[in-house]
Amino acid sequence: MTRLTKHAAWLLAVLIVAGCSRDSHPSAQAAGAPEIAVRTAKARQADVPLEIYAIGNVEAVSSVDVKPRLTGQLLKVYFQEGQDVARGSLMFEMDPEPLNRQITEIEANIARDSANEKQAVATIARDQATLRNAQSVADRGTKLAKEGIFSREQSEQVNSAAEAAKAAIDADQAALQSAQAALNADQARLSATRLQLSYTQILAPISGRAGAVPVKAGNIAKENETTLVTLLQISPVYVTFSVPENALAQIREFTKHQPLSVTAAPANGAASTGVLRFIDSAVDATTGTIKLKASFNNAARNLWPGQFVNVQAQLSMEHDRILIPSQTVQTGPNGKYVWLMQPDHTVTMRPVEVLRNFNQPGSPELAVIGGGLQAGDDVVVEGQSRLMPGARVHVMA
Repeated sequence: MTRLTKHAAWLLAVLIVAGCSRDSHPSAQAAGAPEIAVRTAKARQADVPLEIYAIGNVEAVSSVDVKPRLTGQLLKVYFQEGQDVARGSLMFEMDPEPLNRQITEIEANIARDSANEKQAVATIARDQATLRNAQSVADRGTKLAKEGIFSREQSEQVNSAAEAAKAAIDADQAALQSAQAALNADQARLSATRLQLSYTQILAPISGRAGAVPVKAGNIAKENETTLVTLLQISPVYVTFSVPENALAQIREFTKHQPLSVTAAPANGAASTGVLRFIDSAVDATTGTIKLKASFNNAARNLWPGQFVNVQAQLSMEHDRILIPSQTVQTGPNGKYVWLMQPDHTVTMRPVEVLRNFNQPGSPELAVIGGGLQAGDDVVVEGQSRLMPGARVHVMA
C-alpha cells in the first residue's frame, strides 16, 4: 500500500467514527438547541352553563297605521312625533263643520216629519169620527129602507158616504206610514251623521310610540287611505331569533319544567331579560335552524323595533368541566390536540376531546374539554407553530 493510499484510508476511518459519534448522542444535540419562547395557560376546572347564542331582531308586539275614517281637512295634531300615547287619547281632529251643517239640516227634516206624523194621526182621528157617524147613518138607512121609509136611492147614498169614510181612513193610514217612514229614515241619517262626526276626533287605537306625522294640519286626509301616523307597541316587545336544530330537543325538554329565560342586548347597549314564548312548528330545511320568539317587558326602552340584538339563553349547568383558551386547540391529521408543557419545560402533543366552545360576553372564548387534560395542566397558548415533540420552551412573561 502506498503512503497516499494509507493516508486516505486513515482519513475515511476518522470520518466514520465521527459520524457514528454524532448519531449516538441526539439528546446532547437537543440540549444544546435554543429554547422556544411560548405563552402558556393552566387548564382549570369549573361549572359551565350550557347556553345558546344567536342574533335576534326586535319586533313590535303591535303596529297600527292610524288612518281617518272620513275624508276631510285635518285641523289639529294633539301629540308630538316620537311621543308615547295611551290607548283612547285624542291624537287628531278633522274639520267637523260640514257634518254639523248636515246634522242641522237632518234635525229640521226630523221636526217636519214629526209634524207630518202628528197631522196624520189627527186626520185619522177626525176621519174615524166621520166614519162612525157615516156608518151609523148607513145602518139606520138600511133599517128604514127595509121598513119602506127610505127609498133605494137614499139608502145607497148613506152607504156610499160610509164607504167613502172608510176609504179616507185608509188614505190617512197610508199618509201616517209615509210620515213615519220619513221620520225613521231621517233619524237613521242623523245617527249615521253623528257617528261620522265622532270620527272627526281620532283616538289612539293602542298604547304605543308615535312615529313621524307625514300629513300636517290644514291638509286633506282621505278616508281609509291617508296614513296619519304609525303607532308601535314597544312595551312589551318581541325578539325573534333562530337556533340550530340540534338545540331543539334541549330547549323543548327545558321548557317542559320551567320558562326559558332569554337575554337580549344591542351592540354597546344594556341587556334585557325576557321569556321564550314561541317555538316555530317546523325546522327551516334550507338553513337547518328553527325560529324562536321571546317577549320582553322593555319598560326601560332598551330594545327598539327593527334593531338587531345578541341573544343568549341558558339551558343547564355542566359541573366540573375542564376549560382552556380556545386558541390552544390545534387540528391535525388525527384530530384535535394541544401542546402540553411538561415539568422539565419540554412539550408534547396531547390529543383532546373538545365538547364545544364557551364564550361569555366580554370574556375570551374557552374550549370545554371532555378528555385528555386535567386541571392544572400547562397548555401552550402562543407560539405553537414553532414547536415539535420534545422541544424545550421557556415561558414569556
